[in-house]
Amino acid sequence: MPFLRQIARRRARSLFDLCAGFVYSQVLLACVRLRILEALASGPRQITDLAREARLPEEAMRTLLRAAAALQLVQWRGDAEHCRLGSQGAALLGNPGLLPMIAHHALLYADLADPVALLRGELRDGQLAPYWGYAGSDRPAAATEPSVAPYSGLMSASQGLVAQQILAAYSLRRHRSLLDVGGGDGTFATLAARDNPSLHVTCFDLPAVAELARARIARAGLGARVQAASGDFLSQPLPAGSDVVSLIRVLHDHGDAQAVRLLRAVRAALPAHGTLLIAEPMSGTPGAARVSDVYFGFYLLAMGSGRARTPTQLTRLLRAAGFAAPRLHATALPMAARVLVTHCSTGRSVKTS
Repeated sequence: MPFLRQIARRRARSLFDLCAGFVYSQVLLACVRLRILEALASGPRQITDLAREARLPEEAMRTLLRAAAALQLVQWRGDAEHCRLGSQGAALLGNPGLLPMIAHHALLYADLADPVALLRGELRDGQLAPYWGYAGSDRPAAATEPSVAPYSGLMSASQGLVAQQILAAYSLRRHRSLLDVGGGDGTFATLAARDNPSLHVTCFDLPAVAELARARIARAGLGARVQAASGDFLSQPLPAGSDVVSLIRVLHDHGDAQAVRLLRAVRAALPAHGTLLIAEPMSGTPGAARVSDVYFGFYLLAMGSGRARTPTQLTRLLRAAGFAAPRLHATALPMAARVLVTHCSTGRSVKTS
């Protein structure tokens, strides 16, 4: 029957995608490393020129471009000797934060070469965990600037897109002072300050990371309203005085016990009726299970710390730390980040929506 035949074909393609997905990711990685997409950004290019610039044999370049065309990263022109940017390739270039993340994924791919060893905790010489050195460190505040610069830069590359969604989902104009905990190099702090001219912002992170934030704040010319403070938020009190605290892609890097410890530190730093804003990818997001449960599930496993949580699981942690039930705010791209906003508990719960 034609209808059942179509269903069978779709399922067959889906099963093949499960088998071949790793190859797809390697084709993408090769295109990013060889800067194929950037080479096509200004218009169609001849295959021989692309091969010469990438220092590949011409037939190897044809193999790569055929694969990239199948993935819609590039498109063939009629003579099959020229390529131009495809729809997916254009989308990648339109989101520049994705390119460094794709290049970084080589570490994750290495750790996933033996997924069973990773799951059993038997992986030796893992690549991803050392990259995020603070995650397993007993003394994260002792990290040096060279050790934190790579991951701080990686987070900064994608933070702009996430920040725009957060600021559109929840207005900070009702607040006078923001404390951005785990704020990295200050990307969110500076964007929040620019979007809210009367807001004072403190970016809090490890000492070496705070130095990167100070440099960004100075470059942005926002030193009058934005400052960087340093410390270890899991072992030291947080700066007090702000009426709103943000945790942007921070909680999912930590286990439950560490997350509650951090949330209690936030609760202690906030005044009565103070506000906490949480933004990160969350498990259980409709239509985004492949992001939260597949990608982030294994990424955080390889990283050695944290997990993606559902809003309900986050609510339990918030309750344990003295916060009211949160309100879920819609974002334009929930697979990248969802927003929860809560207040210091006063004995009455805040509606969850």
